[in-house]
This record gives sequence, C-alpha cells and structure tokens, in this order.
Amino acid sequence: MRILQISSARAMGGGERHLLDLANGLAARGHDVHVALTPRSPLAKRLTGIPKENIVSLPLRNALDAASALDLAKLISKKQIDIVHVHMARDYPLAAYATRRNRSSRLIITRHVLFPLSRLHGVTLSNVARVIAVSDAVALRLHEQQLFPAEKIVTIHNGIDVDRFAATRQAFNSAGFRGRLKLPANGLLAGTVGEINPLKGHEDFVRAAALVAERFPDLHFIIAGEDSSATKEHLANLQKLINEHGLENRVHHFGWLEDIGELYCALDLFVSTSHSESFGLAIAEAMACSTPVIATATDGAKEIINDGVTGLLVPVADVEAMARAIAELIDDKDRRQSLADAGRNSVRDRFHLDEMISQTEEVYRAARA
Repeated sequence: MRILQISSARAMGGGERHLLDLANGLAARGHDVHVALTPRSPLAKRLTGIPKENIVSLPLRNALDAASALDLAKLISKKQIDIVHVHMARDYPLAAYATRRNRSSRLIITRHVLFPLSRLHGVTLSNVARVIAVSDAVALRLHEQQLFPAEKIVTIHNGIDVDRFAATRQAFNSAGFRGRLKLPANGLLAGTVGEINPLKGHEDFVRAAALVAERFPDLHFIIAGEDSSATKEHLANLQKLINEHGLENRVHHFGWLEDIGELYCALDLFVSTSHSESFGLAIAEAMACSTPVIATATDGAKEIINDGVTGLLVPVADVEAMARAIAELIDDKDRRQSLADAGRNSVRDRFHLDEMISQTEEVYRAARA
C-alpha cells in the first residue's frame, strides 16, 4: 500500500514515538510509506526506514492552514496515496480536506489522548474511514461523544519494540551510561520520563522525592523530558520546587535522550506521576526493559499494570502514597525483581510492536474494502 503519515508535532512524546515505530515498521514490511512533517520536526532524522525523498516538509500551522491542506491534496494525488493516516487533532481537518479531493484514498485518524474532540471535528471528519484509539479508555471517550459511527472506532494498543529494548538491556553498561550523564557512580536511581507539563505530575514526583530522600541518602532521582512551552515556564517552576526542597544535588534533569532505553535500564525504579494518561507508553517501555514500575492509577496505566503483580498503582496526585510505594520497593530488592520480571513478560505478550503493526494493516485493508 501507498501510505501517507501526517504529524505537525514540534516536540517528542509518546504519540511521536508511536508514529516513528509505525512508519518505520510499515516500510520494513514493504509498504511505500510517505511522511508529511513540519520544518525542523524532531521526527525527520528518526524516520530511519523511510527514503529521504518520501519525507515532505509542510507548514501545517493549524487546523485552518488552507495552503498546507492544498499541498497535502496535491501530494496525495501525485503519489497516488491509498491511506492517509493522521495523528494530531490540529491536522485532522487538513487531512480530511486533502482526502476529499482524492476520492480513491482513505482517511484514518489515531486518537492518542483522552481530551474530547470538538463538534466541529465531527463535521469536518465526516469522510473518516476508521478512528484508531490507542487504548480502551480512549475508545470509550470516543463512543461517549458519538461523533463517529461505533463501527468505525477500533482499539489498537500502542506497540513496544520489546526485542530492541531487550537488546539494549543485554548490552547496557551502567558505569558508562552514568559517566556520560555525570550521574553518581553508585547508589540507586528512581526516574520518570515525559514532557515537562503540569499534566505529567512532575511536581508530585519532586515532592515524593523530598519525602524519601532523607531516609535513602544514596537514592537519586531522574527527570527526562523537554518543556515545549514557549517560555519554558513549566521547567522553571519545577526547578524552583527542586531548589525549595534542597534537592539540587539529588534530582537530575535531562532533555530528550536519544536512546531512552538506556535510561530505563539504568533506573532501579520507574515512576509515573501523571494526572492523566491515555495509554502510558513510557510505562510500557520501562517494563519492557525489565524495570519495576510505580504509576498513578490513570485510565491508561490501569490498562497496562496489574496492580501488585506487574507493577504498583497509587491514587492520582497522592504524593504521600507515592512516597510510601517508592520507599517500599527501594527497601525490597526481591520485590522489585519480581515486578520487573512479570512486567516484562506482560508487555511482551500484550503490547508487541509487530502485533500493533499487523492490526494497523488490517484497519487499512478494511478501510479500502
């Protein structure tokens, strides 16, 4: 099939890692994959399986960018695209317009978040062939909104490249990694991964760290993620909180790490303090790296973690409960290992990348039937 993936993302996140794995995986299976991105998109250099001539740069400024919509329509016509697959809400109307001008192509949208779509989306997306939800929680929200016929909504969980993460774990050199990032050579590491914004609950992570730091003087805390806000106010507020708790030498912040798998492998404990997760890609990735996980009981996390078996769940925004859970696992190496082993096996069985790609291919075929 000739497939066009569209994303106006300007920063890396779970949805963007999903698109990368999907596009590269489809290309590896012999599909003719094209990708439309914004200038200086962080995705471009990571689309290693896509020929450079198949990666197109368009402004994709917003949902009303008529010029980009017309350019997309011309691209679809020129390349005789069968499937137009779009991943961000602001890009949906542009792709819908472009697909209407090419009646042989089919429009697929993936919904990566729990936030409701507007009624305008229901009108502009009347020609959508299928709506993919990355979790049952997202599918439920879509059904509740009743913007699309129920038969068009399908759940395909995010896929994890478990073999790549397993290989990273096998080859991982802790001393080398800690040296490159100037982390302490010894001691335990607890960390979190995600864009720096209030929804991810990083301030809760810092407050929980403050509650356990004195009890475990050799425990250090990692925050990996970028602040995509224009003024970087989220990161500034987070750093202020770190300083207020006297954790400047215990909490280490990094931006986007190219091989995130190495960080997961370096951690003795992965912590997700999100206030909302549609799926929780970082949670599943950490589990794939055999790292024990504690997560807030968001809708997405509850689909991934069997509480007490493959990880621990704590109430959302309950800093004291998170601190207790961290302390419990730091104190119990055997429990950490048990959760890590069960988590890895669960992700391999339920969220394998090959299965996600196969299910997506089936959606494409059904849309064209």
